[in-house]
Amino acid sequence: MLVKFTCNVKQYRVAKNLTQAELSDFTGVRRETIGRLENAQYVPSLELGFKIAWVLNTPITDLFKFNFSDDS
Repeated sequence: MLVKFTCNVKQYRVAKNLTQAELSDFTGVRRETIGRLENAQYVPSLELGFKIAWVLNTPITDLFKFNFSDDS
């Protein structure tokens, strides 16, 4: 089974006029973590996902998508 992770945090962050640094301050993680997350190089914990959703005032299901496919 293959899992594809899609992250829409950057689009919502930019729409709220927040920098990566500001979002990292609000969520308590490093700016580099936000950058890796936005580039789908990092899958956040459920806690961090909910913090980001709360800061961006957006449903968590709009920010993160997981698509599962059978590789057979």
